[in-house]
Amino acid sequence: MNNKQVVQKFYDEVFMNGDLSNLDNLMQDNYIQHSPEVKNGKSGFMEFIKFFLKLDPKIDIINISADHDYVYVFFKCTLNNGHINKVCDVYRLENNKLSEHWDIIEKNVEDVKTASGNPLF
Repeated sequence: MNNKQVVQKFYDEVFMNGDLSNLDNLMQDNYIQHSPEVKNGKSGFMEFIKFFLKLDPKIDIINISADHDYVYVFFKCTLNNGHINKVCDVYRLENNKLSEHWDIIEKNVEDVKTASGNPLF
């Protein structure tokens, strides 16, 4: 699999289906985390994802792009409390596994009106 396919598989299995059984094949043990809400390592991600999946997220991927070892995922995340987040995740892959993560999140955009009149997604 190429890096983009690895990230797509990660989203399909983990975020969309809540299946963590293949995480060892998708993520490095020493996964570096730059999100302020998540601890480093695969164990830090596991702690986060167990909480996050309780929010019953619906992930609508708008675009996945790759540039060498980096993969960018732009998506709409609708939570069971009605909030919608606009998210761009950035991953660095090493040896065909996720090794580092950054994110940019606009939270609670469900009622946002744009000055341009263009949609957020």
